[in-house]
Amino acid sequence: MSTPTSTGSALPGPPNLARSMRARRGGAIPGLRYRQVAPADPERAAEIDRRLEEWARGLDLFPAAWNGDFAGFQFGRAVVLQHPRALDLERLTVAGKLLLAENIVDNCYCEEDEDKGGSRSGLGGRLIIAQSALDPYHGPPDLQQEWERGVQADGPLRSYHWALKDYAALATPSQTDRFVHDIARLHLGYLGEAAWGETRYVPRVWEYLAMRQFNNFRPCLSIVDAVDGYELPEQLYARPEIQRVTALACNATTIVNDLYSFTKELAADPTHLNLPQVVAANDRRGLKAAYLRSVEIHNQLMEAFEEESAVLAATSPLLERYLQGLSDWVAGNHEWHATNTHRYHLPDYW
Repeated sequence: MSTPTSTGSALPGPPNLARSMRARRGGAIPGLRYRQVAPADPERAAEIDRRLEEWARGLDLFPAAWNGDFAGFQFGRAVVLQHPRALDLERLTVAGKLLLAENIVDNCYCEEDEDKGGSRSGLGGRLIIAQSALDPYHGPPDLQQEWERGVQADGPLRSYHWALKDYAALATPSQTDRFVHDIARLHLGYLGEAAWGETRYVPRVWEYLAMRQFNNFRPCLSIVDAVDGYELPEQLYARPEIQRVTALACNATTIVNDLYSFTKELAADPTHLNLPQVVAANDRRGLKAAYLRSVEIHNQLMEAFEEESAVLAATSPLLERYLQGLSDWVAGNHEWHATNTHRYHLPDYW
């Protein structure tokens, strides 16, 4: 396979762009296609946060200095919004554990952050061991014991191992295996983005979107049936048309993240890849025009998801339930982004 070469484009944001850009707090992106949802039950969200913090403290997953990040992320409110039909609090808590573990691994292994230890350099080695915390090593007893000690000695690895253990206790083996494979897809996406960062390659728009189909929220959406207390059987889940609408939902909600985190990412790293930056570099647009074009791309994906889901939902009550779960997750995740003013601010483009 040939190695991609630079398109000749460069990311347009100068280092001072985000600092000089006016931003507004809260609210939905104007013109964005989304379904409005009710606010999260604050007591339910607070209970999930309490359980997650107790779990994280018991496993010593992160230092006390990260408490502000934990509170600001609003994990409890996120999963309550994303899984409105959850069977019980235990399943919501497990969804929160998986979400927290994924963020710990991302922050500690992938993000360029000296305080948390993340780096693009050597990422593949860290992620293959992280995958083994979910997809266990099997070998001679002494070496397997060394692997087990290695997993338990590292906070991100512990978070993956114990979150999956708790998920597997309430999900079917097929649902658990589905999640493990979707995390492998996520890790592949992490590696693709990191490689582009190391080589300063600016991908074409289609290349960026292909990468984001791996580096996206799919592991979170792939658990909607287990959290709601049923299983979409593998023979249905694997059908190409179901895989397509699942991918459309995951891709659309991932672009939502690109759009809401745009100013935050520019302030932290002007070379960080996101859809508006890539559109601007490839189409020779200003950032405002590229941002608005990115909203249009999101809306095209959402329209396709909604239309194709409606057709499929009419064929089976079970498929209707699964597709409703995907739609709920996408809508709830949008609400979390639009109202999480601790993390996100919109550019003043309207």
